[in-house]
Amino acid sequence: MAIQWFPGHMHLTRKAITERIKETDVVIELLDARLPGSSANPMLAELTKGVPALKILNKQDLADPARTDAWLAHYNALPDTRAIGLDASETAPARRLIEACRALAPSRGGMVKPMRVLICGIPNVGKSTLINTLTGKRAAKTGDEAGITKTEQRIVLADGFYLFDTPGVLWPRINVPESGYWLAASGAMGRNAYDDVEVGLELLANLKRQCPAALAARYKLDSVADMPEEDLLNAIGRKRGAIQSGQRIDTQKAAEIVIHEFRAAILGRITLETPEEFADWLKAGLAADAERLAKKSKKRTPEPSAQQSPVQPDGAAS
Repeated sequence: MAIQWFPGHMHLTRKAITERIKETDVVIELLDARLPGSSANPMLAELTKGVPALKILNKQDLADPARTDAWLAHYNALPDTRAIGLDASETAPARRLIEACRALAPSRGGMVKPMRVLICGIPNVGKSTLINTLTGKRAAKTGDEAGITKTEQRIVLADGFYLFDTPGVLWPRINVPESGYWLAASGAMGRNAYDDVEVGLELLANLKRQCPAALAARYKLDSVADMPEEDLLNAIGRKRGAIQSGQRIDTQKAAEIVIHEFRAAILGRITLETPEEFADWLKAGLAADAERLAKKSKKRTPEPSAQQSPVQPDGAAS
């Protein structure tokens, strides 16, 4: 089942970005370092085409360092793009983004030609925390919940350097199924947009491939490599006391435990995708979308009437 979440205020954010981008020198996009490809907004890429981009892999302290390096290399190889890793709560690294923006738009800055920077990202990616770190005060609301920021804010970071903050926004259709699961697992979606058990099972399938030993150690299991995800979720529920009447496993509670411990990095520093994996998923997702649209278009095309003679290529009736 595909996971989608695009509430009403996100339509307004899309319109606001469309207007703001006309006077923007650099776009900062905050990405979740645990899912850099899945947290990159394709709608934003379309809206900001032609504007220099700074990709910030935030929450890098929760992500696998080797995979973070691979993603930084991937984004730094793109034209008019720079990428840095960051933990939004660290003051010194956060200041680097001002220098990175000035490198991307060297002709801007100062009171005559102020630097105008738009900062965007998916919900709950740490954008407000980063802004508060940069300003040294509580300029933006924060919280461990998707969709805290609802309106655009203008923030002066330095003389001639203006930062425009926008609400976190996803995109109308998530065509990569894996991205939907990872976005839900990371906390980028509202709780009513997904099923915890479904997300928990997909997350366990990924973790079982990537770090089976850590998974087995955390939940005190002998081995997890050959266990079906459903059996693994039940085993975790049993170990953690998620048991209902009649000794039935509360899979909802067990899934919530797995998702929470992933988000808190209790299971270790984990990145759910590599650039190569995401490229394959995206290719498959786009192909599936093209097939879906082709079928939809075919259904809308009326069949020739049985009473009408088919027309030959030269226009003569048979």
